[in-house]
Amino acid sequence: MSDTQTAEVLTEVDGNVLIVTINRPEAKNAMNKAAAEGISAAMDRLDAEDDLRCAILTGAGGTFCSGMDLKGFLRGESPSIPGRGFGGLSQWTPKKPVIAAVDGYALAGGMELALSCDLIVASAASKFGIPEAKRGLAAAAGGLIKLPRQIPPRIAMELALTGDFITAQRAYELGFINQISEGPSLAAAKALAARVAENGPLALIASKAIVRDSHEWTEADMWDKQAAYIAPVFTSSDAREGAAAFAEKRKPNWQGK
Repeated sequence: MSDTQTAEVLTEVDGNVLIVTINRPEAKNAMNKAAAEGISAAMDRLDAEDDLRCAILTGAGGTFCSGMDLKGFLRGESPSIPGRGFGGLSQWTPKKPVIAAVDGYALAGGMELALSCDLIVASAASKFGIPEAKRGLAAAAGGLIKLPRQIPPRIAMELALTGDFITAQRAYELGFINQISEGPSLAAAKALAARVAENGPLALIASKAIVRDSHEWTEADMWDKQAAYIAPVFTSSDAREGAAAFAEKRKPNWQGK
């Protein structure tokens, strides 16, 4: 296990998983420019290092992220990365899967950061919401665009217009989160990440891309578009290794090629 850290974001490698922690507990992990830059750099590392299969994004001190740092906002600071959006994730995603491990509050930009991840594990006491309208703002980091694609649109509309919070249980019932953990979410997220990381790396990248991109495909072209993602996977050495490992009743030795 290896660790690196900056003031705003901590990174830790645990096996094939990169754990990325927003480290502003004194500010409930409110997103500022430095934290956004730290997350963005961590996601570049995720894609660059072949041994890394997926990442977990979490927050220090029992809170995921309380949204934009309003003090920074008043100073004219943006918690966004050009081309990548709020927290370095709202308008872009790395090739490899990212799991949000949510404790405490995921509010405003914090909820939008979570919905930008591929999977979400949340502790039972966590809360989600896009309360921007209560502050005379709007959920511009994906809450108004992506949330209606992830939960029923009328419920997304209600959350946007009232600014009310929902519990982890309600989020689970709506299909917004994958799993509720009774204790802190990180242990459950690590267990989920381990299940993801044991699979073929090329298959993970292609599967994530298709699930994310296919909502834009028409019925007429969806099979051709999928084929462009899938063909390199089926002709890879890993595909042959996976079949051989199954036949030989052993764990596959993935090469990522």
